[in-house]
Amino acid sequence: MLKIDKLCKKMNNAFSLRDVTFEVPDGMIVGFVGANGAGKTTTLKCVINAVVPDSGNIEIFGLNAAEHEEEVKQRIGYAAGAFECFLQLRLSKIAASYSTFFEQWDKAIFDKLCAIFGLDISQRVRELSQGMKVKFALALALSHHAELYIFDEPTSGLDPIIRDEVLELFRDIVSDGKTSILFSTHITSDLDKVADRVVYIDNGAIVLDTPKDELLDSHVLVRGSRESLTAELEERAIAVKRNEFGFVALVERSKLPDVTSCTTEKPTVEDVMVFYNKELHSENAF
Repeated sequence: MLKIDKLCKKMNNAFSLRDVTFEVPDGMIVGFVGANGAGKTTTLKCVINAVVPDSGNIEIFGLNAAEHEEEVKQRIGYAAGAFECFLQLRLSKIAASYSTFFEQWDKAIFDKLCAIFGLDISQRVRELSQGMKVKFALALALSHHAELYIFDEPTSGLDPIIRDEVLELFRDIVSDGKTSILFSTHITSDLDKVADRVVYIDNGAIVLDTPKDELLDSHVLVRGSRESLTAELEERAIAVKRNEFGFVALVERSKLPDVTSCTTEKPTVEDVMVFYNKELHSENAF
């Protein structure tokens, strides 16, 4: 579906994408995570050719994304957070204009999504809340029978009920085994609910790229008192967080030593991100 190979892009003297490589297989939801400034948005913009890479290759539907840009974009649904353009125009006017760009625009789907999201298309963009602007951007992106959806922070600003409905919609979209979704998010609980695969980027480079269940099953959170933190455990841990009550450590399950004096539990995606980030930036820790 989507293949990114050795993508490089120097943005300024402080930041570059460095050999970014990963795939979005058919019928999967891939969560793209990382701290602010890690390179998520830059990567996604390279995929849609809004930012031109310095080197590397992006292939979508088996086609070079840059050489076949028009054809590829007909088959992609894209949304980047809240809709912030044409603030004085009514939603109906924007949707009518937007529909002219896509051969498979489906007004029935758009109208249905507006009803689900509670969007009044007679309103102007400037009259919408931040959350409603996000819903409008999603409604536009989801209304032309795309085969690959690329979303940058698609659930940001949504209330928990609508966010859950959007995530269920994502699962329905990929249930045909052919359509795929790549989305970046800071709401890691969304990944726990729907992601099939997690790609973690840090400082412009891919740190982890693995099936979500495999990622979580292969790591263990260990909790215990300060006295139960052995030198062996600390050495094998990806990172350790200490507090006044004891410690919490993330350890690869295959490297887990005897921890009978501690408690263990399965981590969340957020746990894995936090501890890997701590390990990657330990030299900057207080």
